[in-house]
Amino acid sequence: MNQTYPLLKGNWLPKNKAHIAAWIKDLKTRTHLTSHSIAQPIIDFKELVENDPTLLRLSQDMFSEAKSHKELTPLETPEVNDFNEFLVLLNHIMTQAPECTEFLDPKTGALEPCGLIGFPINALLDWPMATDSGYAFFANELVNQQFKKILTYWSLYLSSPASRSVLIENHPDRTPKVFGWLSDNAQKEMVTVACQAEASDSENHDKPFEHFFNCDPTDQHYGFKSWDDFFTRTFKDGVRPIAEGDDVIANACESAPLQVVTNVAKSSNFWLKGQPYSLENMMDFDPLAEQFVGGTVYQAFLSALSYHRWNSPVSGTVKKTYMVNGSYYLGNRYQGFSNPDGADDSAPNNSQPFLTAVATRAVIFIESDNPNIGLMCFIAIGMAEVSSCAVTVEEGQHINKGDELGMFHFGGSTHCLIFKPDVELEFDFHNTAPGLDATNIPVCSRIATVKSK
Repeated sequence: MNQTYPLLKGNWLPKNKAHIAAWIKDLKTRTHLTSHSIAQPIIDFKELVENDPTLLRLSQDMFSEAKSHKELTPLETPEVNDFNEFLVLLNHIMTQAPECTEFLDPKTGALEPCGLIGFPINALLDWPMATDSGYAFFANELVNQQFKKILTYWSLYLSSPASRSVLIENHPDRTPKVFGWLSDNAQKEMVTVACQAEASDSENHDKPFEHFFNCDPTDQHYGFKSWDDFFTRTFKDGVRPIAEGDDVIANACESAPLQVVTNVAKSSNFWLKGQPYSLENMMDFDPLAEQFVGGTVYQAFLSALSYHRWNSPVSGTVKKTYMVNGSYYLGNRYQGFSNPDGADDSAPNNSQPFLTAVATRAVIFIESDNPNIGLMCFIAIGMAEVSSCAVTVEEGQHINKGDELGMFHFGGSTHCLIFKPDVELEFDFHNTAPGLDATNIPVCSRIATVKSK
């Protein structure tokens, strides 16, 4: 494999759209060759849509509108024909976990690593979700309630021993070619991603997988009990040292900086092209939002192959924590086909500020032991099917910097750190520039220093 996957930002979908098309074609073939009983949440979803004239029309129109953009697709034909075919493919996904793949490009003849289709459902919806009808469909509360049930159902499989098959099984005869996640090449790729977050002169590139992660290489599945257990793997002690100093704020996730915005408003039109932050929407109209008006928001995004747990950026006391149910496949409409600058089917990546106000998310308020920081807020934001946010701390609990706050199950996403207006920060981006091309900064390393008042 090459040292880096040619993927879209965040490493969730292959950058070469022909890879996605080939994966969907393979999924269709496997779906036709095998039969699965229809999962009850998908039956319920189908009935919901068919019994609601508005949803039925939108479900049909979003695929029809996608066909009008067929010249943009790799094969000049939409990969998924209609809503009914989408449901059939969605049902098949319920009994499979993301795979490690390689793709032979028919145009170049080159074998390129795809990594994984980390958003398999998103891959099916790439084109329809970017249409006007798709925007209206996925903004519907009933649709999102049903998707939550579907994703909860899928999570049972991803947490089961059966899901471990993708860790060890190889299918070189398929297109794209499939290799187990514990194969030598895949392990090297995950080590490469881990090292990319370290200094460029890191000596760890040649270290084995087990040097970084807690696992048992003597076991066939390296001791992982499920796909989710593998994907939420933990670093070994000492691999990610915790930044020292009461005035130092630690990186909460192994993530790449997206942006820092100051003087954030209580309420903004977050759905517009500029995607300004809106504190009351981000915090689900919590009264504490008032304290952060005029403050600072730092946002960063996680890679598909990275560490997916959240660690506390400060030492302090958990004052409040709660979950906010939100949308799953809603992107900023300026990032899709309606984007005047051209179609962009990677809307979830480009819609990250917008998603802070509409996606499923976990909100944790921490009162720092350092009075120069005071009350701060951590928000974990789910993207697409990666919306299973699990909080592992409780209100009133004292935590030390670097302690675990929770995790994203079945993948990764984006997150925010929010500070009050009187907190002056000097950020350290570790020689990467914030933006969609940024590289990961190690979790628990220094991300900012607070200036004394």
